[in-house]
Amino acid sequence: MTTITTMGPVCFKILVQAIFMLWLTMSQYLHHVKYVSAEFWCKDSEKLALLDFKSGLVDDYGVLSSWERNEDCCHWRGVFCNNLTGHVQYLDLSGLYDNPLVPNVGLGYTARRLKGQIHASLLELKHLVYFNLSYNYFPNTHIPQFFGSLSNLEYLDLSHSYFSGQVPPQLGSLSKLLYLNLEDNKLDGSIPYQLGNLSSLLYLSLCDNVFEGTIPSELGKLSSLEQLCLGGQATFGALTVDNRGGQWLSNLTSLMVLDLSEVINLNNSYIWMQIMVGSNLPHLQELHLESCFLSDHYLTKFMSNFKSNSSSSLRSLDLSNNYFESPMIFKWISQVNPNLVILDLSVNSLKGPIPSDFGTAMTSLQELYLIGNRFTKGKDLRSLADICSLMELSLMENNLDEELATILQNLSAGSCSGHSSLFVLFLNMNQITGEFSGISTGFPSLIQLSLAGNRLSGKIPEDITLPSKLESLSIGSNFLTGGIPKSFGDACLNSLSLNDNSLNEELPLIVNHLSGRCAGNSLQELDLSTNRINGTLPDMSKLIPFLEVLKLNENNLRGTIQADYRFPSQLATLELDSNSLEGVISDSHFANMSKLKYLSLSGNSLTLMFSQNWVPPFQLEEGILLSSCKLGPAFPKWLQTQKSSLIDISNTGISDVVPNWFWEKLAFPMPMDVDISLNNLIGKIPNLPIWPSYVDTLNLASNQFEGSIPPFLSGVYILDLSSNKFSESRLFFCAYNNATIGMPISILSLSNNTLSGSIPNCLSHFKSLVYLDLSHNKFKGKIPTSIGSLLNLGILVLRNNSLTGKVPLSLRSCTNLMRLDLSENKLSGPIPSWIESLHKTLTMVSLSSNHFHGSLPLNLCHLTNLHLLDLSLNNLSGQIPICFKNFTTLAQISTPINVSLRFQVNIGGDIIFRSVNYMAILMWKGAQRIFIEKHLFLKSIDLSSNQLSGQIPTELAELFGLVSLNLSRNSFTGTIPSMIGRLTSLEFLDLSRNQLSGSIPSSLTQIYRLTMLDLSHNHLAGVIPTSTQLQSFSASSYEDNLDLCGPPLPKLCKEVVKPPLPPPQEDEDASVLSLGFYISMALGFATGFWGIFGSMLVNRRWRHAYFRFLNTLMDHIYVTIAVKFVKFKRRLTGLQS
Repeated sequence: MTTITTMGPVCFKILVQAIFMLWLTMSQYLHHVKYVSAEFWCKDSEKLALLDFKSGLVDDYGVLSSWERNEDCCHWRGVFCNNLTGHVQYLDLSGLYDNPLVPNVGLGYTARRLKGQIHASLLELKHLVYFNLSYNYFPNTHIPQFFGSLSNLEYLDLSHSYFSGQVPPQLGSLSKLLYLNLEDNKLDGSIPYQLGNLSSLLYLSLCDNVFEGTIPSELGKLSSLEQLCLGGQATFGALTVDNRGGQWLSNLTSLMVLDLSEVINLNNSYIWMQIMVGSNLPHLQELHLESCFLSDHYLTKFMSNFKSNSSSSLRSLDLSNNYFESPMIFKWISQVNPNLVILDLSVNSLKGPIPSDFGTAMTSLQELYLIGNRFTKGKDLRSLADICSLMELSLMENNLDEELATILQNLSAGSCSGHSSLFVLFLNMNQITGEFSGISTGFPSLIQLSLAGNRLSGKIPEDITLPSKLESLSIGSNFLTGGIPKSFGDACLNSLSLNDNSLNEELPLIVNHLSGRCAGNSLQELDLSTNRINGTLPDMSKLIPFLEVLKLNENNLRGTIQADYRFPSQLATLELDSNSLEGVISDSHFANMSKLKYLSLSGNSLTLMFSQNWVPPFQLEEGILLSSCKLGPAFPKWLQTQKSSLIDISNTGISDVVPNWFWEKLAFPMPMDVDISLNNLIGKIPNLPIWPSYVDTLNLASNQFEGSIPPFLSGVYILDLSSNKFSESRLFFCAYNNATIGMPISILSLSNNTLSGSIPNCLSHFKSLVYLDLSHNKFKGKIPTSIGSLLNLGILVLRNNSLTGKVPLSLRSCTNLMRLDLSENKLSGPIPSWIESLHKTLTMVSLSSNHFHGSLPLNLCHLTNLHLLDLSLNNLSGQIPICFKNFTTLAQISTPINVSLRFQVNIGGDIIFRSVNYMAILMWKGAQRIFIEKHLFLKSIDLSSNQLSGQIPTELAELFGLVSLNLSRNSFTGTIPSMIGRLTSLEFLDLSRNQLSGSIPSSLTQIYRLTMLDLSHNHLAGVIPTSTQLQSFSASSYEDNLDLCGPPLPKLCKEVVKPPLPPPQEDEDASVLSLGFYISMALGFATGFWGIFGSMLVNRRWRHAYFRFLNTLMDHIYVTIAVKFVKFKRRLTGLQS
C-alpha cells in the first residue's frame, strides 16, 4: 500500500504485521491444504466453475496454464483446497511474480497481469475463504456485485487492478471479512455506508482511487479495525469528513494505522489534533495527513488546550504537503508527540529558526523529512543538531543558499558530539555554494550523502577526507571542475555519482584514483555522465572489477576500443553513448558479461560485428540502445534472443527485410519502446494475428516499408510510420471498427507516405488519439465526419493532400484541439464560423493553399490564445475585422508561448505524459520553412494572396507580440497605419502588391528587429524615412512605387521634405485629466465668486463692511503713492540744483 510504506520501514513492518495476523487466522486451513489427500479430489462443480472463470480471462503470461480439465483443480496454480472436504478455499491469482503471503519470498515483485471478464461461476465456490486478484488489469470493469454473496470470505484483495465504477454495497454483507483491500484502482462515487457492517474487519484500504463525497460515519462501527486507509484520492480533496468533524474516528479504538491524506476539510476541525495527541486512539502508531490543507490556524487557537502526552503511542507522523508556515508546528509536535520515530513535514512553507528546544525534546526521532520548504540559512536548522537519535535527515528542495561549510557546521554544532548517529543526509536540490569539503568533520558516521543539484564549484580538494563509513556519494548537477582526488579511492564507496558537472580530467587518471585502497573493490555504481571527461577507456575490469553500473555517456571520450578490451564482468548497466569512440565490437567483448541488462552505445562510431549464430550470454531486459552505430546491412539476428523493454536500433545502416520473429516480439506481455527508424528497411509488414497491447512506442519512420498498414499496429500507444511508402490504410483504420473497446493508440503519424483514396470514416474507435498527422499523402475526398469523435485530439495535421469539400461541422466537438493544419488541399466554402467553439485551446490555425472564400468571420476573434494564423493563398474577400485586436496572445511581448507538446497518454490504464516532435511548415521571408517545436515561439498572421480589400486596420498595431505579418498580394487601399512602429517585435513585414498609398510612416524606423521588409508594388509616395533598418534593405523592397524616392532607391528626391510625423499619441488618462482640470477650474471660480459676492448681495452688513474696506484700502494706496511721488520729486529737484 503506497501511503502506508512511504515513510519508511516502520510503516512497512506494521503492514506486514497486519497481513501476518490474517495469515495466522487462515493458518488452520493453509498448513494442510497445499496437497490434497489421495482420497479426496476437488469437486467437479467447483472445477467447472473455475474453468468457466478462466474462459473469461486473457492470460498473456500463462499464469493459468496448469488449469487443465483432466487435472485435479486442487493441484492448479493458485488454487488450494481443504484436504478433508476437497472444497476450494484459497484462490491466489495475484499478478505478482511472487506472493508476499507465501514464506521465503523476496520483495522484488514484478506484475504478470490477467485481464478480461470475471465470470459469475465463482459463486459455486461457496467455501472460498481467501481470494486475491490484486495486480491484474481489468480496465472499464466494475467489481462484480456477486462478490458480496461469497459469504465465507475472510480475505479479499482487489488492489492495483484498474477496477472502475462504484464499490458494490453488497460487499457489506461479507460478515466474516477480516481483510478488504481495494486500493489503487479507478473506483469512484461515494464510499458505501454498508461497509460499516463488516464488524470483524481488521484491515480496510480504499486509498488511491477517485472517491468523492462524505466519508460515511458508519465506518465508526468497525471497532476491531486496526488499519484504515482512505487517502490519496486522484481528484484532489474529493473526500470530506461529516459536519461533526469526523468524531466517529474516536470509536476506532483498536486503530494502529490511519491514512486520511487529501481529505480536504480536516482543516475545519481539530479532530486531527486530537488524533495526534492520542486521547481518542490510544493504539495509533502511524498517521498520514498529507495534503489536507492543514495550517497554523488551529495550532494558534487550540494548542493550549492540548497538554503534553508523552505516553502517546504514535511513532510515525506524515503532515507533508500542507500549509504550515511558522516554526510553531515543531513546538506543538515536541509537546504532544516527543516519542515520534518518523516525522514528515515536507512540502509545506516552513521557514525561520526551528525552536531551540525541539531537538532536545525529540529523543526518539530517527527519520526527519523537511523536503520542499523555505529554509534558507544553516542557523535556522541548528536545533536539529541536538537530536542525538537522528539517523536520516532530508532537506532537499529548500532554499539553502549558504556555503556548504556553514550549513554543515550548523547541523553538527549540537550536543551530540558530531552527530555520530546520522547515517543519511540529503541536501540536494538547493542553492548551496562553495567547494566540496568538510564532510567528515561533523558527520563521521555518514553512509549516504547527496548534494546533487546545488551550486558547488571549483575543484574537489586533493586532501579531502570522506567519512570512513560512507558508501553512497552523490554530487551530480553542480559546477565542479577538474577530476577526482586519490582520497576517494581510500573510501569504501559503493556508489559515486558526479554526473552533470564540468569535470575535464582524463578518464584513465580518474579510474586510477578510484582504484585505491578500498573503492577499487567496493565500488558498484559509477556515474560520470554529462561532463567533459576525455581520454580513452582504461581497463576497468582490473581496476574496478566489481562495477555493476557504469555511466560514461555524454563526455568527450575518444579512441578505439581494441579487440581484446574487456568490460567488468559484473556490469548490469553500461552507458557509453554520445562520445567519440571507435572500433569494432564483437562477441568477445561481451563473453563474460552474463549479468548485463542495459546497454547503450548510441552516438558513437562503433561497428557491431557478431558471428552469425551468436547467442549473447546476457538478457538485455531493460534496454538496447545502439542508435547511429553500424549494425547492418543485415537485420541483427541476435536480437531474437532478447526480451527487452527498450530497443533503439535507429540509423544503424540496416538494409533488409524485418523478420517475422521481430514483429512477434511486439506481442510479448511486457512494456516496450521500439525504434528502428532511419534505416533502409524494406518490404511489407505482415498482417500477423497478434495484439501489441504492451508496446508504448513503435517508431518505424524513414524507411522503405510499403503496401498496407497492418491492423495489429493499432494496438500500439504511440506509432510513427512517417516517411515510408505505405499505400493503403483502410484495413488499419477499419479492421476493428465493430470492436467493443476502443483502440489504445494516442499518437499517430502517417505523414509522407503514398496513402491514397479517402480517409477512412472509421475513426470513432480511436478515441484516445491526441495527435494525428496524415500530411503529405495522396488522400482525396472529404474529411470524414467521424473525426469529430476524437474528443481528446490536440493536434490534427492533414496538410498537402487533395481533400475537398467543407471542413466538417463535427470537428467543433474536438474542444481540446490546440493546432489545426489543413493547408495545401482543395477545401472550399467559408471559414467555418463554429471555430470559435475551440477558443479555449486553439493556438495555431493553418488553412492556407485551399479554395476557401467569403469574408473573414468575426468568430475568429474569439480565439484569444491564437499565436499563429495562416489563411494565405485562398479566395477570401472583404476587410480585416477590427476585432483582430482581441488576439490576446499576439498582443503579449514578454510572455513566452508554451510550445511544449506534452500530452496525457493512457498507457495500460496509467496516465503518463509523452512529448511529440511537432513540425510546422510556414511561409517565412518569401519561402516555405520548416519550424521544429523549439522554434515555434513564432507569432504570426499570414493573410497573403487573397482578395482582401479596404484599409489595414490601425488596431493591428496593438498586436505588440507579432513577429511576422504578411498581408501581401491583396487589394488593400489607404495608407500604412501610422502606428505600425509599435510592433517592435516584428522581424518580417510584407505589404507588397497591394494598392497602398501615402508615405511610409516614420514609425517604421522604431522596429529594430526587422530583418525582412517588402513594400514593393504599391502606390507609396514621398521620401523613404532614414534609419539604419530601412536603408539596409535592397531597392527591391520598395520598387514599383512610382512616387517613392530616396535611398536605397536610385531615384533621388528633388526636395527633401521630411515626411509628416505620426500624430502624437494622447494618453487616455492625460486627456481625461485635462478635461477634468477645466471643469474643476470653472466650478471653483463659480463657487468662489458667488460664495463671496452672493453673500454680500444678501447680507447688508457684509456689504457695508466690504465697501468701507475698499474705501479705506483706496485711501491708503492713494496716500502711499502721493508720499512716494513727493519724495521722488524733491530728490529730483536736489539733483538738478
